[in-house]
Amino acid sequence: MIARSYLYVPGNAPDKLAKVLDRGADGVIVDLEDAVPWPAKESARAGVAAWLRALGGDTAGVEVWVRVNAGPLGVTDVDSVVVPGLAGVMVAKTETRAEIEAIDAALGKAEAREGLAAGSVGVVPLLESAASLLDARAIAGAPRVVRLQVGEADLAADLGFGDGTDDSDWATIRTQVVLVSAATGISAPVAPVSTDFSDLDRFAEGTRALARRGYVGRACIHPAQVAVANEVFTPSAEAVESARALVTVFDDAVAAGSGVIIGPDGRMVDEAVVRRARAVLALAR
Repeated sequence: MIARSYLYVPGNAPDKLAKVLDRGADGVIVDLEDAVPWPAKESARAGVAAWLRALGGDTAGVEVWVRVNAGPLGVTDVDSVVVPGLAGVMVAKTETRAEIEAIDAALGKAEAREGLAAGSVGVVPLLESAASLLDARAIAGAPRVVRLQVGEADLAADLGFGDGTDDSDWATIRTQVVLVSAATGISAPVAPVSTDFSDLDRFAEGTRALARRGYVGRACIHPAQVAVANEVFTPSAEAVESARALVTVFDDAVAAGSGVIIGPDGRMVDEAVVRRARAVLALAR
């Protein structure tokens, strides 16, 4: 199943870490970067590593990711947090493919140390600058990259965006990330955070718009946003039933030697149409 929501939690907040797996999110992102001030980086890293080890690999079905710092500090983060049960690391402020290759090397060493299968820990680069967007295809093709995510707050500052930006201002950039993801064969991107957690109706509207644009799942900064993201990205029972029926009929037709069928509505259905049905099933609960 595809995760519909990812809840950020500060790495230096043990009280929040203790409860985060019960917040209803399909995934959590433990933050060692922006949420942690520089003097507290080392202690936060140690605390997160201890929390992960205490889980013993049992994450209650929740994907656990750690957002690591950029540069050499991120390599140090990786060395500490790779333990059984970790889904992957998100690399803050990624600028180049070479940075992901350095993370890949560190992950390989940590996996060997922990007895994990080589390549089992995934990587999500965070694109947060104009330079990273222009190099997005190379970054997406780096080792272990499973999807991309955009940090729009930092990116807005880098681009000089003013206050009050809306979906139309971000349309080109958001579409570019979807295109790059599809072109490189990685998973669809997770939608960026919204810092406004008081207006959940607006959050829902924006999330639906991102879903239409090709995003799957959304990063959340507040537990109240999680239920909204889950609802938006959960297909209805009717949609799931229709998709399952279509996939079954199509697969039976392919097994019989036909690559095209006529769907229940009388329209021609080929693999391109069925791909969308399969995506619906991947989000089903």
